[in-house]
Amino acid sequence: QDAIDRKEKRSETFKTAVRGLEMGIPALKTEELGRRAPQWVRDNLVTMCMRCREPFNPIVRRRHHCRACGYVVCARCSDYRAELQYDGNRPNRVCQECYTFLTGHVVLEDREGKHKGILEKGAAEVSDKSLLCGSLQLLDKSGKGGTRGWVVIPQDDPLVLYIYAAPQDVRAHTSIPLLGYQVRDLPQGDSRHLFQLAQSRQVYTFVADTEELKRRWMRAMARSAAGITHPGEGEDADS
Repeated sequence: QDAIDRKEKRSETFKTAVRGLEMGIPALKTEELGRRAPQWVRDNLVTMCMRCREPFNPIVRRRHHCRACGYVVCARCSDYRAELQYDGNRPNRVCQECYTFLTGHVVLEDREGKHKGILEKGAAEVSDKSLLCGSLQLLDKSGKGGTRGWVVIPQDDPLVLYIYAAPQDVRAHTSIPLLGYQVRDLPQGDSRHLFQLAQSRQVYTFVADTEELKRRWMRAMARSAAGITHPGEGEDADS
């Protein structure tokens, strides 16, 4: 029972609602697991397993859904079966955390016991308490191509910019320490709202969806680059 209690406390499944930042996905409460069908996290909102953080690929690591909590997980992390009350107590594929909670069987391999690395902060977790979060495109060095990502400046880590491939990912693929960077405005080109982070030879070029969003990101990044960590200090309320 102690092992189950520790597992429950560590597991974001039972302590943090998957906010569904763009889709409004509700999370089940602990007492509802197995009793009510979850709303599945959509495949296109994640690029990696929401448990082990390994990237998905179409050949050896495919997407599966835990029938208890609705998370998108890989085959290894969902290689468990538990009886679910909402499905007539028939065995269903579930993730390791839900398996432990629903059956009381403790799995010896405990991936959650590892310390979180600097990039291993879930997008939903940090976006829920962020100074600013949203979708930006990060251009490549040629300035012609790039990838769209979910970008977050957390309240508890306001001097670092985290970039996720998708808004439900549990691990960032890039972090940028903002302190000391210069924020540069760029002329609008091809109807794109461009700005840069620059320090020495390191330059990141971003594209915002609107001019207003561009200005908000520039203000937020400039504050962090200057070492300002308290919201509202030295700027207007909507920044």
